[in-house]
Amino acid sequence: MNKIFITIIFIITTSLNNLSFLYCQIDFEDYFRDGALRIDYYHGGTNNSEFIILDEIIEEKYWAGNKKNLISPFDYGKYQILVKDYQNGIILYSYNYSTLFSEWQTTEEAKNISKIFHESVLIPYPKNKVVVEFYSRDSSNNFNNVFILNIDPNDKYIVREKKSKFNSIAVFESGSYSDKVDIVIIPEGYTHKDSTKLTNDVKRFKQYLFNTSPFKEHQDKFNIRLVFAFSDESGTDIPPENIWRNTILNSRFYTFYLDRYLMTSDNKTLRNVASNVPYDQIYIIVNTDEYGGGAIYNYYAVCVSDNKFSEYVFTHEFGHSFAFLADEYYNSEVAYENFYRYDVEPLEPNITTLIDFESKWKNLIESDIPIPTPNSREFINKVGVFEGGGYSAKGIFRPEYDCTMKSISVNNFCEVCKLSIIKMINYYCE
Repeated sequence: MNKIFITIIFIITTSLNNLSFLYCQIDFEDYFRDGALRIDYYHGGTNNSEFIILDEIIEEKYWAGNKKNLISPFDYGKYQILVKDYQNGIILYSYNYSTLFSEWQTTEEAKNISKIFHESVLIPYPKNKVVVEFYSRDSSNNFNNVFILNIDPNDKYIVREKKSKFNSIAVFESGSYSDKVDIVIIPEGYTHKDSTKLTNDVKRFKQYLFNTSPFKEHQDKFNIRLVFAFSDESGTDIPPENIWRNTILNSRFYTFYLDRYLMTSDNKTLRNVASNVPYDQIYIIVNTDEYGGGAIYNYYAVCVSDNKFSEYVFTHEFGHSFAFLADEYYNSEVAYENFYRYDVEPLEPNITTLIDFESKWKNLIESDIPIPTPNSREFINKVGVFEGGGYSAKGIFRPEYDCTMKSISVNNFCEVCKLSIIKMINYYCE
């Protein structure tokens, strides 16, 4: 039996209730070289259990992340990885994210069966052995260690071949990928015959992004690339209508049985396609005029190409995937059950339960604005504390009367959402 280079340790019950480290940025060149390692793994469990199983580790050509800001300052996402030096335990890199599995855990189905989802994380390519620690939050938002990998970057079992080769173009380019927000757009349900439509669609979606504040004021901090990954058939799956399309990413409506929720579980193919270019954020454009989409923080975003609300969907979903913004609506059907606890402060920057409002936008509220703030037009365009948000009409509050994260509206991010987006842009670019 070949000696495997990875030591895998499952730690399911270890509780690190206050995972706090003195984070210190390190010099990239001291510990990393150009390129990245992609860790592919399977994440499974039920509504109250989870486990991780390694799939494979793959060398990738590009590391698009900021080489100066290697330690994330944001306490966002369901999960976190820490990359540590094997010899001295110094934290070299951190990354926070959420996944489709974490959303599935909040559904009714997760109470009755187990499921496994494929996931990936990228880390800058280490020069020497590292330890990669995976953490998952409990219902109180405390991190618990669930998985550990010891990785030797020189081991012969790291996959070096390029899995999928596709042509690509720069749709918008403002500078080096090491200090910009790099968005890769991946087409879904576009055939070779749709190539002209695809190019035109992506140019239109680029403009959607830059029609919206604060993105339009920060165009010089973005790169947008398109990978020409075509499908055998146009469109996407709509299971209740018995519509099945042979597409490259195997996307479908009715994710978690919600008609408008359009996602893919084929993470392996998605990441192989994305690896053709440097990227920080993945955006999937689906060739359909049906209404729908979806997004998960630092995972991917999805938008339909030709619906009359596509511009709204595009920016709304990017708010989720890029800046960890919460949905501020509370009167639409969702697949989740009890997504937020009322006795715990949500992690998202644009909603609060008032448990720890000091950590949110309290400093932006004028002295004459009541807290909570009445849901009346008297306070339109004022920052306050409006009840209703996070899929709940009671107990969860949002910053303004209206926002792109609340209603179908274009170029309408509230002040708190704008500031959160700007902070994230600066993290990637400064």
